Parts: sequence; structure tokens; C-alpha cells
Amino acid sequence: MTTYFGTKEFEGATFVKASFKGATLRFSDVSGVSMRGVDVDGLDIDSHDLFFGSLFVNGVDVVPLVDAELNRQFPGRELQKAQTPEGLREGWNAVQSAWQETVTGTPLDLVDAHVEDEWSLSQTLRHLILATDAWLRGGILRKEQPFHEIGQIFTGAGEMGFDMSIFRVDPPAYEEILAVRAERQRQVTDFLATVTADLLAEERENPWGGGDWRPSVGDCIRVILEEEWAHLRYIRRDLARIRQS
Repeated sequence: MTTYFGTKEFEGATFVKASFKGATLRFSDVSGVSMRGVDVDGLDIDSHDLFFGSLFVNGVDVVPLVDAELNRQFPGRELQKAQTPEGLREGWNAVQSAWQETVTGTPLDLVDAHVEDEWSLSQTLRHLILATDAWLRGGILRKEQPFHEIGQIFTGAGEMGFDMSIFRVDPPAYEEILAVRAERQRQVTDFLATVTADLLAEERENPWGGGDWRPSVGDCIRVILEEEWAHLRYIRRDLARIRQS
């Protein structure tokens, strides 16, 4: 099957009576695409950026409906938008409880299993280590080099000029991942235990640089919560598929 990588040749194009059956789009821009009179049986859309825009199906913006359903499936998820110290603490406790359930409920023979082109549980936990390092240790605490060497960096970071030499090449043992993950979880818990409304309002630099956005301390914590809930959903989705296969 043909793969189109980094192409813009389809921007503004019109497809009439074309078949995209079984096609896969990854890390691609489909904003503003209009689909009329199309067969969408089994169409599967997964977008982390869904909640920053709109998605119309038969004239109905379904984004609020999806958001509400995910909040129902993941109790406490709505607190990722909390603005108070108390709300953020409650949200953090909720997502950590949900993660504990998933980690303890996953047998060791599945921690490195993964769906094609997706991360395993081990890799996902390593990415959450990296997210905590970026937004707490880097963004909030302003450590010069906040990253642990076993962090799982996102796709394309090297091309963005990020120093990949920070990270270990060989994958770590699962026991080490759990130990570092637990230590990073404690750091967030300890920070939230004493955080004040005034501190949440303080501005920080975007730890990934670029753009004019200067997040507040509260924004940094909310990004951590978004990462935690999003990747929990991904890994539960993938583990369910693996178990069914």
C-alpha cells in the first residue's frame, strides 16, 4: 500500500466517488475537510486536539458530547480543567487511582505488547515521566536539565532540534520504569500538597519553547493532567484490543 509522507498535494483537492476504504491517516492535518454523502461506517477518529476545536456530524458539533462521555467513562477527568488548588489535587488523585488500577491489572507479559504504531504500557509510562519532567521540573520548577534518561520522547522531537542525547538508547527494565514513575508521581503530589492560588497564577516559560504562550503554573499542572488522562485512555483502548486478538 502506498504511503504519502509530509505531502501537501491533497490540500484543497476534491475527491468524487473515490475510495479511502481501510486508509490510515497519522499525524496529518484534516482541519476544514468537508465530507458530503459519504459512507462512514466504522470510521475511527482519535484526536488529542479534538477538544480545542469543533467536529460537525450531520450539522451537530459532537465535541461537547464526546467530552461529556469521556468524563462519564473516566470519573475525575473533568477536573483536568480545575482552576483551584483543591480541584487540581482532587483531579490528580483521581487520575493516579485510575492509573494504579491499570498498572496493577496488567499482567507482566503484556507490559511491552503494543498495537501497531502505538506505545506499549512500558513506553507510555516512560512518556508520562517525560511529561512530568517537562511541565513540573522544567516548566514550574525551572530546572536547567529536568529530564530523566529513560523518558519516552514524542515522535519528531529530534527534527525539532531537541537534544536526544539526554535519553538512554537501550530500553530500561520495567521495574526501573515503575520506580522512576513512582518518584515523579510523588513529586507532583508533594507540589500540589502546598500549592497556593497565587502560585498557580504565576507565569512560566513554555518548556518546549516556540510561540508566544507563557503558561501559568496552573496551566502546567493542567497539561500534566491532560497527558495523564489522554494516555490512560490510549493504553486502556490498546490493551483491550490486544486481549481480544
